[in-house]
Amino acid sequence: MSSSTVANQTRADPSRFPRTRYQGSKRKLAGAILAELRNLEFTTVLDAFGGSGAVSYAFKRAGKQVTYNDILAFNHQIGLALIENDTVRLDDDQVNAIGIRHTGVEYGDFIERTFEGIYFTDEENRWLDVAVGNIRRLTCPYERAIAWFALFQSALVKRPYNLFHRCNLYMRTADVQRSFGNKASWDRSFAEHFRVFAAEANAAVVDSGGKCRAICRDALEVEPDYDLVYVDTPYINRSGVGVDYREFYHFLEGIVRYDEWPEMIDVDSKHRRLARRSDPWSDADSCHDTFRRLFERFRDSILVVSYRSDGVPTVDQLAGMLRDVKRQVRVIDGPSYQYALSTNRRSREVLLIGTDSAA
Repeated sequence: MSSSTVANQTRADPSRFPRTRYQGSKRKLAGAILAELRNLEFTTVLDAFGGSGAVSYAFKRAGKQVTYNDILAFNHQIGLALIENDTVRLDDDQVNAIGIRHTGVEYGDFIERTFEGIYFTDEENRWLDVAVGNIRRLTCPYERAIAWFALFQSALVKRPYNLFHRCNLYMRTADVQRSFGNKASWDRSFAEHFRVFAAEANAAVVDSGGKCRAICRDALEVEPDYDLVYVDTPYINRSGVGVDYREFYHFLEGIVRYDEWPEMIDVDSKHRRLARRSDPWSDADSCHDTFRRLFERFRDSILVVSYRSDGVPTVDQLAGMLRDVKRQVRVIDGPSYQYALSTNRRSREVLLIGTDSAA
């Protein structure tokens, strides 16, 4: 995935994609991934585990007909805002009105009541309850999705580690010398952050000429009718520990499902996470069979898998599974790439490409 090759892929340049604090995001790698697919013929694409939307966005900019899929409701809103949406933007009046209480509107207080002292200050929790109420009142699904996106990013940038995996508000509020973290971002108001991220999302809206859409399903239940399927599943390291995105971003999932949120929470957890549920993609014992089922389901498509060199299953095992359904399998050893907050400096990006003819 050489830089010179990527530079030539101007149509697929994902540089307009907003900054993301999403763990495992391929924002910086999306151009290189598409460069490796330049000799393949395909029009329709399924991004089966859409996540931050960075790779879907690169495919969209390249003129492909993209279906962004993610099982999480908050990620689905990202797909609606930046992949399915071709023309709709939030205007300044709408942006400025999000955090303001409006006469005659009844606002909830679930965040203020439930998350005191956990992630945000009392004042910030009240602002979030109001913002959620106003976003839910937006009638256009794409305006609403852009507003959700800006709210997600605003919440992430004010969090130590950009996650909701533990109660650590004290890291922001303690009067101590700091060796890490961006206190200026933590202290900036939600309203300020929201304006910035809404502008970034607005700037990323593009009509590529291809019909794109966003769906919210289990990848194993999506209909297999695509020229190419891109797979970037939750990552399980060599120790068998998986990344649980629902756990890391449970607060964002709850925001989007505000009415259901009270019934979804594990009330015994200190940081009010969602009640846990099994995920075969994050389970070292079940993920092998789940990969096989996915590859079999989409065996008639070009299969492209983003992976890490120290993952479970191993790269060789994945390549073997692909060879069970595809005639040609290429394994491309990409650059060393250390994700934000990761201490793993030995793992490398790997791209596996399965086709029925030589690429």
